Amino acid sequence: MKIYMDVCCLCRPFDDRTQDRIRMESEAVLTILDRCNEDWMLVGSGAVDFEISAVTDQKKRTDISVLASIVKEKIKTDKRIIKRASELEELGFHAMDAAHISYAERGAEVMLTTDDDVLRMARIKRNQIYIEIENPVRWLINVFQDGC
Repeated sequence: MKIYMDVCCLCRPFDDRTQDRIRMESEAVLTILDRCNEDWMLVGSGAVDFEISAVTDQKKRTDISVLASIVKEKIKTDKRIIKRASELEELGFHAMDAAHISYAERGAEVMLTTDDDVLRMARIKRNQIYIEIENPVRWLINVFQDGC
């Protein structure tokens, strides 16, 4: 199973866990990353690297980098990735979100995000997106129900 997480997802374990939703999403992200050390694979991209490098809090940037370091495969940037990201922007996605989706479509089976705007737009545009985009909690529950 190849999994792509955007940086919102990778940041979640370092957010304020006093809120129930954030705590559940944090645990789901950490559980998924644990499985990526076993039989699943976390894939990365230049977009993930770029966004992590832009995190202003040094400690948080280092912590996120540690999580992202389990990436076993990095999706290469090429003209098709850039073209697809532009198409996704035309559909209404923000530039970085479009980039993440473009990379995920190329090299993953699922893209996980905690960004409600991305999830909402992905549902609206589902016939024009070529990858499943889901919240990590919902996705993990479905995977466990399916027996994986």
